[in-house]
Amino acid sequence: MPNRLFSLCMLATAGALSLSTPAFAEQWNLATPYGDASFHTQNTKAFAEDVAAATDGKLTINVHSGGSLISHAEIKPSVRRGTVQAGEVFLSILSNESPIYEVDTLPGLATSYQDAFDLWQASKPIITELFAKEGLMPLYAVPWPAQGIYTDFTLTDASQFQGLRVRAPNINTQRFVENLGGIPTQTEEADIPTAFSTGRVDAMITSVSTGNSMSAWDYVSNYNDAKLWLPKNIVFVNKRAFDRLDADTRQAVLDAAAKASSAAG
Repeated sequence: MPNRLFSLCMLATAGALSLSTPAFAEQWNLATPYGDASFHTQNTKAFAEDVAAATDGKLTINVHSGGSLISHAEIKPSVRRGTVQAGEVFLSILSNESPIYEVDTLPGLATSYQDAFDLWQASKPIITELFAKEGLMPLYAVPWPAQGIYTDFTLTDASQFQGLRVRAPNINTQRFVENLGGIPTQTEEADIPTAFSTGRVDAMITSVSTGNSMSAWDYVSNYNDAKLWLPKNIVFVNKRAFDRLDADTRQAVLDAAAKASSAAG
């Protein structure tokens, strides 16, 4: 009798657990280099929450922000290897792999959200094909606001770039700065305050969104709304990890991605 009672108790406990825990629950890790104050990170976290809600907890996506899990340059290789299931990167940092990745940072090509959307629709099939060759699948891409120039002086003439150390996060920004006689420097978003305080950079080309999240007015005093381009972040997934999901969960991920793609900073 005691053994029978013990067995019944174990069955009851297992039944309660099965009711409170979704069967075959899956957990993904998503790495992003951007801090929690960035609207991109907030949008990525909202995407993860939408997936969890739509799947009733069958898929949980843990967003690791600020490069806390993986450095920016290592996010795409890590997703490709399956070290993490998903990632987010600044699309143009991949420009050494193909020119298509830097098309959205060509000065003057796309200077509005509609332009940025149209450019993404035109380039998406090629980018999707390139990602597929590496076992990756884009989920969505979201543009930053138009890029302007932050300085500690009033910028009125291109000659003022001579000798200026300027944060340049991608190849086209580096070219732009060099063509004006400046000195481009590579600085991640999270490192911007330190770069300014230590004198590593004198100015930066970035969006008002990044300026706000980094409290730019603590170290610069002027913003030139140059509307140079609207670069994008891309969120993508390891295709094998995606294919392991059941059909309903895959659709929930795609639906949440479609919603996330409409965000704007």
